[in-house]
Amino acid sequence: MSVLVNKDSKVIVQGFTGSEGTFHAGQMIDYGTNVVGGVTPGKGGQTHLERPVFNTVSEAVEKAGANTSLIFVPPAFAADAVMEAAEAGIKIIICITEGIPTKDMITVKEYLSDKDCTLVGPNCPGVITPNEAKCGIMPGFVFKKGRIGVVSKSGTLTYEAADQVVKAGMGISTAIGIGGDPIIGTTTKDAVELFMNDPETDGIIMIGEIGGQLEADAAKWIKENGTKPVVGFIAGQTAPAGRTMGHAGAIVGGKDDTAEAKMAILRECGITVAESPAEIGKLMAEKIGVSV
Repeated sequence: MSVLVNKDSKVIVQGFTGSEGTFHAGQMIDYGTNVVGGVTPGKGGQTHLERPVFNTVSEAVEKAGANTSLIFVPPAFAADAVMEAAEAGIKIIICITEGIPTKDMITVKEYLSDKDCTLVGPNCPGVITPNEAKCGIMPGFVFKKGRIGVVSKSGTLTYEAADQVVKAGMGISTAIGIGGDPIIGTTTKDAVELFMNDPETDGIIMIGEIGGQLEADAAKWIKENGTKPVVGFIAGQTAPAGRTMGHAGAIVGGKDDTAEAKMAILRECGITVAESPAEIGKLMAEKIGVSV
């Protein structure tokens, strides 16, 4: 079993023939991901990267059986791309695009509320189940198969955590980069819950950052429902109040948004907190009894 994506996922890329879509779709195909085609309006019937191009997502679902979509569509059109995928029956929608206006994402969130699909992102690195499916922009070589789940707001820290897990003698079941925008699909709690329910995940690494309540919500859920060890890290420990740090959602608005406050909440909820990213792998190994 895996979380969200696996070798049986039938993946399409929206924005397939653009420069970003072309590059990353090629990397995904080289990794072994089951990319069944792509969508670029007006270019249907063509072939790109030895895969069919469709005019619409519904055509890709009908003709290629697509059930997972990666979105590399420019910000002005990305919200429509997400809603098109949901309307067509795509089950897993992973939106890589950054810079989508917040008001557009409010519309998307409402539109998806009664749809049977999961949105990851936007502004995220994607989802990877090692040796099965790389659905996003992450460097596949960093991720080795194993039994540790990773959920992170930060793309770079996702890769760092995965590298440390591997160097500590473990591996990754699935890694989910949820993105750092103010409004996203899959939350930290959503991802943690998926891992808690996954029989092939033994421990969870939860990487957050300043701003918002996602980590606190997840921590409280873990306190009440957690059955597996969790190691947490909060980025932005030196961030000044009121300044956005990298991600649009990474801004300290009040005393509970600071890294220090979030770390305290995690500890209170029984989560082992890493003071530095360099401790993540070692702490996870200790929690599941792997000698480093």
